[in-house]
Formats: sequence, structure tokens, C-alpha cells
Amino acid sequence: MKKIQLFVFLIICAFQLQSQTLNNVESVEYDASQNRFFVSNGSSIIARASNGDLSFFGSEGATHGMEVLGDHLFVIDGSTIRGFELGTENEVMTLNISSAGFLNGMTNDGVSTLYATDFSGKKIYKIDVSDLSNPSSEVIVSNTISTPNGIIFDGANNRLIFVNWGNNAPIKAVDLSDNSVSTILTTSVGNIDGIDDDNDGNYYIAYWSPDKIAKYDNAFANPPEVVSTPFLNSPADICYAKEIDTLGIPHSGNVLTLVGFAPDTITSIDDIFSDNFELAVFPNPVTENSVIRFSLDKKTALQLTIFNQEGKLVKTLLQGEQMKGEHTISFAGMSIPTGIYWLSFEGSNLKKTIPIQVN
Repeated sequence: MKKIQLFVFLIICAFQLQSQTLNNVESVEYDASQNRFFVSNGSSIIARASNGDLSFFGSEGATHGMEVLGDHLFVIDGSTIRGFELGTENEVMTLNISSAGFLNGMTNDGVSTLYATDFSGKKIYKIDVSDLSNPSSEVIVSNTISTPNGIIFDGANNRLIFVNWGNNAPIKAVDLSDNSVSTILTTSVGNIDGIDDDNDGNYYIAYWSPDKIAKYDNAFANPPEVVSTPFLNSPADICYAKEIDTLGIPHSGNVLTLVGFAPDTITSIDDIFSDNFELAVFPNPVTENSVIRFSLDKKTALQLTIFNQEGKLVKTLLQGEQMKGEHTISFAGMSIPTGIYWLSFEGSNLKKTIPIQVN
């Protein structure tokens, strides 16, 4: 067997929040000042503390994108941009953009400017919030051609990067020197929703078809690494909290999944290598902090399942065609009883089984 080098691996913690509290989850945003996540909830804004406690923030709602900028939280609420003080929760800015069709994603330049996508109007707005008592907006892209969704400010390259809805959804850029639009990458996936970046400049992109989070390098030069969980469903407007290296994923209408990236000690590894396939499970014995990591050198149809010792199917983790590159799947939230099981990978010209012990 080939030796696996120690590397920073993924710990995924899933928090299924009460459906009666979260029922229209679309966007998540991190507030480093109080180490909490904000979650849009339609008619309300929910704050999730570091210990998991939930509370309402402010007295208004957020339907889509949210951005923390300085001491304020800015949210999209229908066709209105609202601004709240983080400390007092008071609403200190209200800007109605009546010309907008469907405001969706939002980003900021770190100083005094927000940018928002208009999903149905195929526009991109620039919003000046330097004077909260007199904010203003202007259209900087009047026709994106595609259907814009999530958006991020790329200051190093003086541009915006936005992802799009639809089949073979493109990833595009707006050059802020002249507001021209160009295509960075045309994908083979459908319905891209959210985008954010990490401390190393990698981009995390959420798409629905198939349900995945793809991690691209900052030049979009290489095939993306796929981050997955068995329960991921329609991931929306994601947020990478750089201060704590954690990716927040709102999905399924009432679920917030927090994906933490942190170094750890590998206590046990089971690995398998073949001509076009590489598989590792660690740590094993398995807990909710364990991960399955595999690499494909080409697009491959495969099925990943767990069987008990009697050969009965316990859970199907993955099924269907998987893209070329690195894949990481977490055991978080699987709720498998303690015992010995078999983890089975099966595809065309490929069948591997690993014994796993669930603690």
C-alpha cells in the first residue's frame, strides 16, 4: 500500500436546528466580534452562538444575502437593504431598491461598499453605505446574460466574482475598472448558489445539481476538490468564517451545517489504492469526526455504502457519477449504532471493501 502523508483534514460538525425556529434558511454570515453565525430566516434573523444557542437578532427579517461590514450587519430583505448595529441590534439603515427584480447574493469591499446580484433582473448593483443616513445604489452591470446568484469581492484583482443559476452554470467576473463582464469558467454542473473564499484564497462554491460544495484554487486552474456530507441538500448562500476556519452551509430549508478545517492527529488510517482510485478512512475506529477521503483520476460512477456484519445495507452515502479529483465525506450526523461494519466502494471495474469500527 502507498503511504499517506499527514495533512490537514476536515472535521465536519452538523447542527440540525429546530424546524420551528429555522424554516426558510437561505444565507449565513459570520460575526467575528461575537463568534456567532447569522442565518437568514425570512421574516427574522437568527443568531447562532458558539455554544449552539439560538436567538433572534433585531426586529426585521432577511430573505437572502447578508454581510458583516465593520460594526454593522447588512441584509437583503426582499427589495430592501437593511443595516443593523452589531452591538445594539438597532436598524440604522434602510434602502429600498424598487427597480430590483429579485435581490439575492451580496458581498462587500471591506470599506463602505456593498454589491448585490439581481437574480431575475440579471443586474449587479453597487450600494454606497458610507453615510448610513443617506445610502445610495446604482446599477453597474445592466445585463449579466446569465442568472446571477452568489457573489464575492476579489480585491487583489479589482473584480467581483459571481456564480450563476441554470444548466452548465458559468462562473463570471466583473472588472471593476470598467464594469465589463467575462466568463472565468463554464461548468458542467447546474444551479450554482453560493461562493466564498478561505484564508489561502481558495474558493468554495455551492451547487445543487449535484448537491456538492466544490473547492477551487484561486486561479480556477485545476479540477475542484469536492466536499460532501450524506445529508447535504440544496446548499445555498455559504460563508467561510476565516477567523475560525469554518464553512457555514445553509441548506434543506431548516439546516445549518458547520464545516471546520483544522489540523488533527491521525490515529489510524485504512487506505486502498488502484490505478484510478485512492481511498482513505480516518480515524478508524470511526466517530462523527472521522472522514472518508478518496481521489479519482477520471469521472467515475460509483456507490458508497455501509453494511453490517450480516450483510444488511445500513446506509447509502454516495451514489451516481462522481467528478474527477479529490472528495471528502464526513461521518457527522450519520447516527450509526456502535459496532463493526463494512464500508463498500463499488463502480465500473472497481469494488473495494474496508472494515470499520463505529464507536
